[in-house]
Amino acid sequence: MRQESFVMQDIPLYHNLVMKHIPGADPELVLLNHYYEELDRIALSDMTRSEINELLEKLGFYKKAQPEDEVPEELRFAPAKDSPFKDDRPLKSSMSTVDTENASSESNPEVKHTDL
Repeated sequence: MRQESFVMQDIPLYHNLVMKHIPGADPELVLLNHYYEELDRIALSDMTRSEINELLEKLGFYKKAQPEDEVPEELRFAPAKDSPFKDDRPLKSSMSTVDTENASSESNPEVKHTDL
């Protein structure tokens, strides 16, 4: 498995990144908003550990040096740009799941995720 090192060593370092293992399914990054509504899915099967880490950095995920390290207050909702509790506007992505469940529907290429 190409992502085994990523799963065992890197996922614990990322804030607001949760792994959900589904046996037999291809790995995907599922981007969710504060209400756990799906925003997008990104296939990870053909990506290397370093490529996945680069993707997460590009998306704005905060990576701690050690799993037990504190997350700076200003990055508590990262990769979201805002707190879900400031006002009633639609919210940005705050949590993602590395999911191995296959999506039956395709992501809408027309949708622009300016919140990422």
